[in-house]
Amino acid sequence: MRQKINMTQKKSVSNKKTQSDNSDSHESFDFETSFGELEKIVDKLENGQLNLEQSLDDFERGINLTRSCQSALNNAQQKVQILLKKNDQSSLQDYESK
Repeated sequence: MRQKINMTQKKSVSNKKTQSDNSDSHESFDFETSFGELEKIVDKLENGQLNLEQSLDDFERGINLTRSCQSALNNAQQKVQILLKKNDQSSLQDYESK
């Protein structure tokens, strides 16, 4: 019984942390830091050494990080397109290394 209460308390604390992490991400999002954290989560999940609860918590955090990173990339692409239009270039061109 005591172990079940502790697990419930852990989950409650974990959920609160995830919620506060999400609210903080709107104020100070760092793409490189978030992407690095996402890579670590993927490594941990691929190793398969986490219990189910830890795996689900990490998976949820990974989904949130993925969405935040994708949003940041979309915003960056829009900014690039706006800058290109200002320079009379209508679309992005593929990069060609020399």
